[in-house]
Amino acid sequence: MKVLLYAGSLNLVNKSGIGQAIRHQKQALEHLNIIHTNDVKEDFDIVHLNTIFPNSLWMCWRAKRQGKKIVYYAHSTMEDFRNSFIGSNLIAPLFKKWISYCYSKGDIIITPTDYSKSILDTYGLQRPIFSLSNGIDTSFFQRTAEARNRFRQKYHLHDEEKVVISVGHFMERKGIDDFIELAKQLPDYTFYWFGHTSMNLIPAKIKKAIKQEVPNLHFPGFISREDLRDAYCGSDLFLFLTHEETEGIVLLEALAAKIPILVRDIPIYEKWLDDNVHVYKASQFQSFKEQIIRIVDQAAPDLTNNGYKLAMEKDITHISKRLVELYEIEDRVSVQG
Repeated sequence: MKVLLYAGSLNLVNKSGIGQAIRHQKQALEHLNIIHTNDVKEDFDIVHLNTIFPNSLWMCWRAKRQGKKIVYYAHSTMEDFRNSFIGSNLIAPLFKKWISYCYSKGDIIITPTDYSKSILDTYGLQRPIFSLSNGIDTSFFQRTAEARNRFRQKYHLHDEEKVVISVGHFMERKGIDDFIELAKQLPDYTFYWFGHTSMNLIPAKIKKAIKQEVPNLHFPGFISREDLRDAYCGSDLFLFLTHEETEGIVLLEALAAKIPILVRDIPIYEKWLDDNVHVYKASQFQSFKEQIIRIVDQAAPDLTNNGYKLAMEKDITHISKRLVELYEIEDRVSVQG
């Protein structure tokens, strides 16, 4: 068995969760010693498609003509496309039609969670859909004192300084507007938002919010995987304000790094993350503000060990085994098809 991890237009998604997912797939295949390549000129048995760009669709057509098997990873839905870039709400219905067309070209479709599967089940794709986490390399994101010190030293933070972080694109869907407002109302804490999006893609409302002068709020931009690990280890709270996700790889990373976590109480996390058990949840702005104070000031119980156990369940070693099982399912689907 040889797998083609198709990386067409990787430069467009390399700094996103999809780019990280592709790297995780590579790790999973290496863990099981499955031969893989990203060179389309080589022979292969199965192609993994992760994006919905036209060149991925071209790769799909080419693979079908050669009798190859196709795994389409459905990382996106219309629901998590909304409230992202300029005009995203207007073209969301067209986006749904396009991704449905792309995904339906796979022999099987894999999506990160049962929640995203439940959404795709309503799209009429007429292909088997399976849920499989993007996975996490828990060994890399282990919490260490050295990582904490590196982060604190790099950003000139004293030991007692309380730090709240988040990670993601500059999107309303990601809750960046609430993050900025919370920083304004909690001046005693230092807030960092890691990640970057071209200002040409950002709606005026978000652009205006980002440009505000907030002394305790910082936007360092996109940082390396190593620096992000250090940020998790060196902070006091990971604040994930997203309104919609298909999974949220950064959340898995935070769980693995044993940082206290506060998330928005949204449907995707209802059956996976228990409030006051694995993480803390909030829905309203005032509730977020109160919870941040409780968690950062250590007035709330430490839930990080419980959260870490969930991250371990989605470790690459477990995900790789399930991936092989899906290959075997695909064999049966291809024969029947």
